[in-house]
Amino acid sequence: MTETVKTYLRPIDRDGLLAFAEKGRNNPNARGTNKVHTVMEGQYRSLSYVGDHAAVVVDEPLHLFGQNTAPAPGEIVLSALGGCLGVGITAVATLRQVKLSKLELFLEGDIGNPAAWGAGGAEKQPAEMGFQEVRVKVVIEGDATREELNDIVQHANFYSPVANTIRNPVPFSIELA
Repeated sequence: MTETVKTYLRPIDRDGLLAFAEKGRNNPNARGTNKVHTVMEGQYRSLSYVGDHAAVVVDEPLHLFGQNTAPAPGEIVLSALGGCLGVGITAVATLRQVKLSKLELFLEGDIGNPAAWGAGGAEKQPAEMGFQEVRVKVVIEGDATREELNDIVQHANFYSPVANTIRNPVPFSIELA
């Protein structure tokens, strides 16, 4: 007799999740502030410091005059989106008591830089620059039907802070320190 062994991804604390959700219901206008300190090393390589974590290294590929030592800024944005969607999918699955055995996200974004960062390239308006389309494919397995897993993914997408930042205009300011 053959026995199939199924392993599940490391779970999150469901009780903690429920308590966190209750805090949100009790104070729906609560906000926190994410802070990052970015330092340029030279050429286009930068180090972004977030709390006590190791620096997040960002660079540009050789064809964009970088050293190709790390992901490009747009790839970091997609990484943030993948991480946020993954967190949301895990949270919704936990809420619904669905155990996940696999969760992978494949992200693509169409982006160009004919304006050359505003350094003499093509004249463009802000809406013409940046990502023009973002696509995400989710590979998900767990102890639920495909329809239930799809509903978890769609629900998490609807509530994803990073996905909503990409989808919706956000007030933005920049000034000298």
